[in-house]
Amino acid sequence: MKISFKHISYFFLFILGLNMTLTSCTSDLDVTPRDKNEFLSEDFFKDPTSYKQVLAKLYAGLYVGGNDGDGKPDISGLGGDFSSYLRLLFVTQELPTDEAIIGWADGALPTLNTQAWSSNNAFLSGIFSRAFYEISIANEFLRQTTDEKLTARGVDANLKTEIAAFRAEARFLRAFSYYNLMDLFGNVPITTEADPVGLFYPVQRTRAEVFAFIESELKDLDKSMVASKANEYGRVDKTAAKFLLAKIYLNSKVYTGVERNNEAATLCSEVINSNYTFAGNVPYSYLFSADNDRNGAQSEFIFPIISDGNAIRATGGGMSFIIHAAIGGSMDAPYLGLTGGWEGTRTRKEFVASFGTPSGQFEFYQSKSKSNVTKTGILVNKDGLIFDSNDKNEKEAGFNPNSTYLFSLTDGTITLNGVQVAAPTGNNKPVSLGKQVTWTDKRISSYTPGQSLDINNIGVFKEGYAITKFVNVNSDGSAAQRSDIPDTDFPMFRLSDAYLMYAEATVRGASTGNIATALGYVNQIRARANAAPITTAGLTLDFLLDERGRELYWECHRRTDLIRFGKFTGSSKTWQWKGGTQNGAGTESFRDLMPIPSTNIQANPTLKQNPGY
Repeated sequence: MKISFKHISYFFLFILGLNMTLTSCTSDLDVTPRDKNEFLSEDFFKDPTSYKQVLAKLYAGLYVGGNDGDGKPDISGLGGDFSSYLRLLFVTQELPTDEAIIGWADGALPTLNTQAWSSNNAFLSGIFSRAFYEISIANEFLRQTTDEKLTARGVDANLKTEIAAFRAEARFLRAFSYYNLMDLFGNVPITTEADPVGLFYPVQRTRAEVFAFIESELKDLDKSMVASKANEYGRVDKTAAKFLLAKIYLNSKVYTGVERNNEAATLCSEVINSNYTFAGNVPYSYLFSADNDRNGAQSEFIFPIISDGNAIRATGGGMSFIIHAAIGGSMDAPYLGLTGGWEGTRTRKEFVASFGTPSGQFEFYQSKSKSNVTKTGILVNKDGLIFDSNDKNEKEAGFNPNSTYLFSLTDGTITLNGVQVAAPTGNNKPVSLGKQVTWTDKRISSYTPGQSLDINNIGVFKEGYAITKFVNVNSDGSAAQRSDIPDTDFPMFRLSDAYLMYAEATVRGASTGNIATALGYVNQIRARANAAPITTAGLTLDFLLDERGRELYWECHRRTDLIRFGKFTGSSKTWQWKGGTQNGAGTESFRDLMPIPSTNIQANPTLKQNPGY
C-alpha cells in the first residue's frame, strides 16, 4: 500500500451526481440525482469523511475515466479508457511532436500524428470536456465547503482546518486544468464557485485573461497550501503551485505576448531550494519504475499522478495506456511487467537523433522456453537455453545452476560464472531477435531489434524505434503487484524540469538567473544520464530544447516546449510525417492552437472558434 489517500474507495461512490454525463462547460455541475441510488450534495456532506472522498475524486479524475475505474465514464463521446485525463494529455502533447507517433486508426486519432486535426476531433473534445469536468467538481467542492456551510453542518474545528487544506488543493487542481485549456485552446470560459449551478453560458475569456486568473489563483495559494513536502505523497503543496506559476511565466510570451523570464527564474530558484531534492543518487530508469514512489526517485516528484495496480483499476487509461501501447513487435511484455502489448506508440527518428550517434549495438536474444525475463539480465544455461533469473531453482532439463551464462540487457555481454565469454554457437545458440542499439546517454530507453528507424507506414508498429521508458517492474527487477494494471506513478512535475526551466529563463535573459548556476543544474542532469558535461558556450536555446526532450520525453511537455521555441509548426523544424508527408513538411502557424471542439460550440453557441479552423 503506497498511501492511505490512494485507497479511499472513491471509484465506487455515486457522489454529487458525478457519474452523470457532462459534455460541455455549459452545465457547471448538476447535482440533482438521476435516481434514488445517488446522493444529494447536502446529504452526502453530512458524513465527515465525505470531504476527503471528493478531494480523492478530483485527484482520481487525472487518471481514470469514470467512477468505476474506466467504467461509467464521466464525459460522453469517448469511452472511459480513451477519456482518461492523463491519456488525453499524452495524446495531445506527444503525438503531434517528434517524440511519439501512434499506429492506431481510431476515429480522428491519426490526424494528431500529422498535425491535420479539425474541430470535429473527438480526442480534442475529450480533453476540453475532461478539463472542464474537473473544474466543475472543484467548483462544487468549493461551494460545499464554505465556512457558513461547514458551521451549519456542525463540522468541528480540527476538520475545518483539514478542509481548508483540501480547498487549496482543489483550487490548485482547478488552476492546473485551466492551464491545460489555456495552453491547448487559448480563449476559454472561466467558471468558479461563484457562478450559478445548472445550465448557463459562461463567457469566453481571452488567453491573457485566463493567464491572469491562473496567476492570481496560484499566487494566492501560497498563503493557504501546506508547506513544501508536508502533504501525503501524491497530494500537492505550495511548491507545486510555485512550479506551475513558473511554468506559465516561462510561456508568458506565447500566452500574453509579454516575457516574464525574471519571475520564472525566481520561482524556479524557490522550487529548487525547497524540500524536494534531485534524485542524482539513483539511475534515471528508477524514475519510471513501478516502485518510483519509494526507490529514491520520489525525492524529486513535486506533482505525481499516482497509480496502483490493486487500488486503481484503470485498464485502459493513465499508465495502462502509456506502457501497454508502447509494447509490440518482438518485445517481451513480461520484461516490462505486463502480460501483453497493444502495438501503438513509438518514437520518430528525429528524436532518436537528438541523442547523437549510437555508441554501439549488440545481438539481442529471446528465451526459447519462457518470456518472463527481469531487468537484471537473462540467464543462459550451458545448452544455450535462456532463463529468467527467477528460474534459478527450477528443475528443467539441461539446466545447471552452477554453470550459468548471464546475458546483460544493457550491453549484450555474456558471462559464464563471472567470466565474459562468446555466445553459444551452433545448435546451442539462443534465438536472436536482431540488433539492440545503445547510446552513451542512459536516458534513451529504446527497443530496436526488429524495429526500423524509419517509418514508412504509420500503422506498422515495427516501423519506428519502440520506447521502454516507463515499465511496470520494480527498480530491483522484482515484479509489481499486477501484470495487467501498472503501479508506476506519472511524474507530472519534477525537480529536474525546474532545473531546465531555470536554465532556459536565464539564457533568455532573466536578470534573476545566473549562468554558472544554470550550467551546474544542467550538468547535474547530464551526469545522472552518463552524458558528457557541457560548457557555458554550449548552453544555448537550441541545446536546451533538445535537452528538455532527452530528459522529459513522453512526460507531456513536448508540444508546449516546441511552441515556446517556435518549432512546433512551420518548417524550421520538421520530422517524419509532420504535415502528412514521410519526410516531414511545414504546417500552418494557426495549429499552434487547437480548435475549440465543434461539439462544445454546439453546446455553448457563444464560444468563438480559433482562427484557421
